[in-house]
Amino acid sequence: MKKINIIFVLIFALSVGIAQAQGTDGKMSDKGRLALAAWVPQQIENMPEASRKNLENKLTQIINANGMSSNVMNARFIMSANVTVQTKDITATAPPMQAYTLDVTLYIGDGYEGKSFASTTITVKGVGENETKAYNAALKNIKVSDPAYQTFIEKGKTKIIEYYNAQCDFIIKDAKSLAGMNKFGEALWKLTSIPDACTECWNKCMLVVPTIFQQKIDFECKTKLVEATNLWNAGQSWDAAQQAGAILATIDPKSSCFAESKALSDKIAKRIQEVDKREWNFKYDQEIGLERDMIKAYRDVGVAWGNGQPQNVTYKTLW
Repeated sequence: MKKINIIFVLIFALSVGIAQAQGTDGKMSDKGRLALAAWVPQQIENMPEASRKNLENKLTQIINANGMSSNVMNARFIMSANVTVQTKDITATAPPMQAYTLDVTLYIGDGYEGKSFASTTITVKGVGENETKAYNAALKNIKVSDPAYQTFIEKGKTKIIEYYNAQCDFIIKDAKSLAGMNKFGEALWKLTSIPDACTECWNKCMLVVPTIFQQKIDFECKTKLVEATNLWNAGQSWDAAQQAGAILATIDPKSSCFAESKALSDKIAKRIQEVDKREWNFKYDQEIGLERDMIKAYRDVGVAWGNGQPQNVTYKTLW
């Protein structure tokens, strides 16, 4: 079977939540706790584009029929397919028809590293007036409810969980490295995107997340404080106070330089009173100061970063 090597940049986003099931042995109790994206490569030999779309729809139906989410943007784990034409004949009918026999191999794999976790092959036949119609007729014979897919998907899910448990220390190391480069959003995405079915790894990551989140708000506080100070020093007017205040209002009260930002706001208020004879009623963002669901706060940072990435990804399939 022809190998397909497609290079891509992938940002992975998978569903996260509070871990409820044991994942150390590769088992999980809830099928919906892992997500797959259906993806069919463009480079399947001689496959019509309309047929490629039909095959992708079939994969989506199989994923959904087996209790997994397919509605996920830029998912790391994918269900993909390759098609090999076994026979291609012209019928002796009037008018002549094209008859195809296709071997369709489905894969569950890591679209980031091109690693296959599970595969299964089915053979389908179709007849049509032209190549596209014959292809589509054959693909139509892929039975979404075939019980064989359940075994195939269960194997893939088991391997995915085993993957995370085996790679967890590397994921954490990578996240710490990203945080060291001030790439806090990406670092938090890597850690909070661990599927909650992988309890062991999820718990390890959640021990690291608060530290990186604190690094994030401390870094942002210092950056914003410098920006606000420069704006104020350059103008020292009502307008300058308003601009500086808009920046100071976004500083997290839990950040290390919050006291310095408060001192700057007090300085601005005093100066405005002296030169402008007006009260400068500065207020911090109340939402930032409230006690928050920190797990949600960590995740939201990662999600916000992920939503800013390209939505059209191209996966790598080496299987």
